[in-house]
Amino acid sequence: MKKYLVGADEVGRGCLFGPVVAAAVILGNYNNLDLKDSKKLSEKKRIMLLSKIERNAIKFSIGKASVKEIDSINIKEASLLAIKRAILGLKVKNIEVIVDGIEIPKINYPCKAIIKADDKIPEVMAASIVAKVHRDNLMIALSKKYPGFSLEKNKGYPTKEHLNILKSLGPTQYHRKSFKPVLDAK
Repeated sequence: MKKYLVGADEVGRGCLFGPVVAAAVILGNYNNLDLKDSKKLSEKKRIMLLSKIERNAIKFSIGKASVKEIDSINIKEASLLAIKRAILGLKVKNIEVIVDGIEIPKINYPCKAIIKADDKIPEVMAASIVAKVHRDNLMIALSKKYPGFSLEKNKGYPTKEHLNILKSLGPTQYHRKSFKPVLDAK
């Protein structure tokens, strides 16, 4: 039985607002994709590549850890939980997993962490793009519910503008209460 290589990555770890989002991707043919780490691509290029990844991937899955989970178990553990959920969401047994970073989730599959894998391994690059576009779209949707926070621009990251708005308006239910800038804004 053929083993599939799964790339996994998360986004939103350093945000003050919203869930941490991970993706797991099994790529098919990726020669025409021109993949890179999502942080090295423009928003427009990430969106275009997401469409290509969705068409070319054998399978992909999204996993999340909520703000409540982040505040309860800490951001590192929540990130690993989101990655685990993304991997399990593939519903494929014959896999080997490469995760970007230094930690691996608790899963019953061969798994290794590689620093900067999102800059080296196409499956992980694809996962970084899928997770980033998914989370950005979530932030854009939530910006309509919380228009005063400029989420469509800052995507929940602690920009100077976001920090000033947070001090002015106070935290929402989607702000991570365990993060110091949010605690300081109460």
